[in-house]
Amino acid sequence: MEKSKIEEKIKKLRREIEKHNYLYYALDAPKISDREYDLLLRELEKLEAENPEFFDPNSPTQRVGAKLSKKFESVKHSVPMLSLANAMDFAELAEWDERVRKGLGVAEVEYCCEYKFDGSSVTLNYQDGAFDQGATRGDGLNGENVTSNLRTIKTIPLTLSLFHEGDLEGETFVVTKVSPSRDSGALTIRGEVVMPKKSFEEINARAKKEGTKIFANPRNAAAGSLRQLDPKITASRQLEFFAYSVYGDKGLKTQKREKIPFEIDGVVVKVNSFQEQEKLGFVSRSPRWAIAFKFSAEEVETVVEDIEVQVGRKGTLTPVAHLTPVKVAGSTVSRATLHNKEEIKRKDIRIGDHVLIRKAGEVIPEVVKSLSKKRIGKERKFVMPENCPVCGTKVVSDERGIIVKCPNKNCYAQHEQNIRHFVSRTAFDIEHIGPAIISQLLDNKLIEDSADLFTLEKGDLEQLDRMAEKSAQNVIDSVKLRKQTTLPRFIYALGITHVGEQTAQDLADSYGTLDKLKKADLVELEDLFGVGEKVAKSVYDYFRDEKNRHFLEKLSKVGVTIASEKKSRELEGKSFVITGTLFKFSREVAEEEIRKKGGRAGSSVSENTTYLVAGENPGSKLAKAKKLGVKIIDESKLIELLG
Repeated sequence: MEKSKIEEKIKKLRREIEKHNYLYYALDAPKISDREYDLLLRELEKLEAENPEFFDPNSPTQRVGAKLSKKFESVKHSVPMLSLANAMDFAELAEWDERVRKGLGVAEVEYCCEYKFDGSSVTLNYQDGAFDQGATRGDGLNGENVTSNLRTIKTIPLTLSLFHEGDLEGETFVVTKVSPSRDSGALTIRGEVVMPKKSFEEINARAKKEGTKIFANPRNAAAGSLRQLDPKITASRQLEFFAYSVYGDKGLKTQKREKIPFEIDGVVVKVNSFQEQEKLGFVSRSPRWAIAFKFSAEEVETVVEDIEVQVGRKGTLTPVAHLTPVKVAGSTVSRATLHNKEEIKRKDIRIGDHVLIRKAGEVIPEVVKSLSKKRIGKERKFVMPENCPVCGTKVVSDERGIIVKCPNKNCYAQHEQNIRHFVSRTAFDIEHIGPAIISQLLDNKLIEDSADLFTLEKGDLEQLDRMAEKSAQNVIDSVKLRKQTTLPRFIYALGITHVGEQTAQDLADSYGTLDKLKKADLVELEDLFGVGEKVAKSVYDYFRDEKNRHFLEKLSKVGVTIASEKKSRELEGKSFVITGTLFKFSREVAEEEIRKKGGRAGSSVSENTTYLVAGENPGSKLAKAKKLGVKIIDESKLIELLG
């Protein structure tokens, strides 16, 4: 067969297969059997293999996955992928509507509503109708190039405007032409990659059987599948794509589905006019013409199978409910904190009770209330133990009788928790040392305290369960990397009672060196801004305790040093509280940057708060800030203040 005829045959097969893809995935109206479809695909694969000069990256055969990638390149978005402002209730939705009408200068506005998909946002770029590049959202300005992975998703068209009347042997098949912009032939489509609930359940069932990682929820599964270096893995994950915005075209029709086979966490309300959207424009990180109306926190019924008491690093005994596993907000929950014995008494929660639990935003699961009407008489009241469940020491209560503590400073549980705190991200930030490794190191007498971590050798670690040579080396490298830290991190890592990250920063700012802090007297400490009588006493006592002095000397002997910091003071006197998710950096990094500039980063809103930084999915702090009249800023304004 002549090359020109072979090329035409290949093009015809590609068009025919894409037509059947559209019928199957978009219209749910297949016209051929799976076997007939497979035969067409095999014929195309054979012709392409025999004629590599006619290769096309947008061929249907390329959906099965291309070659393995070593890393994802950064891609700058032609139009920033902004997030949406949130309305947590109808009152906030009404306020937004009022702002929209005022901005447009009209009495009424027509809105359209869409599902707020709970997946992974992506952007698709088409050039002259062909899929050219796809990227993740990233920080909104730059994303990761995941084109090869996106090609494997069958609900993403690799070419647009393929079918016209009479295309295939006289058969009438028409789709609306999507016109590229006049300037460049480019079209950008934004949407969400989701994993259907059914696929999620199948993948987790297979993973459980094979003993591999199980995903917490479909959103994490979709995001993780999209960032696989091997596109063949992405292809096997049965992902789907749903478009929600187009740049370069002014008219696409939508469809409705009676059942929603994927996760959503709210409804997006949009002004239903491109002209009016353009008039309203954008604020720094979100459009004025759209808002996400978030669903209320999902409440689910389950059973309290038992109540276990855990011991914290300061000896506090905390009751934790063991629950019959249940799905809440996309993840499986089997435990929830009950805070203290008074909270259990107030809510009248008993072992064996049916209870309602909820998981609002990113917070830990909470037991809302017990369903006492469902009791059958076998439920048992919880009794706080008189002795520590770990070391057996008789417990003590605070003056109110609410907080119960183990007074034994040598308690194994406290010891273990202190080491966990020492290596945590906001303290020494030592990677690859998790709870399981810490427990094994203590049990095998390889360490006595956190200072001993810096004397570990690879051979010590290789004795531990599931610790191969490479993993052991990773731990050693991480420990060496953190032998030098900053004074605020060092102070915080010591785990001094009542000393959080901000107080550690305040102490570091005031004294400059550890030696000066160790010599500070009680009155001097009490006079510091942000350090009250209780905190001052705790700091003063810590540095005069013989055991603590020995620990500090030990850290010095194993080579731990404190780096001097040159700090600017642009934000001195200003106090920040962050709520919700940030995109440019994590909350911990943002707080550290604020402190580097001389500002204070707190965890709770008060009238002394200068700014509340509101990220995506803000919590109750936003309402409190509004009530107190605290200035609310977004992430871009924070970045501006940080310089």
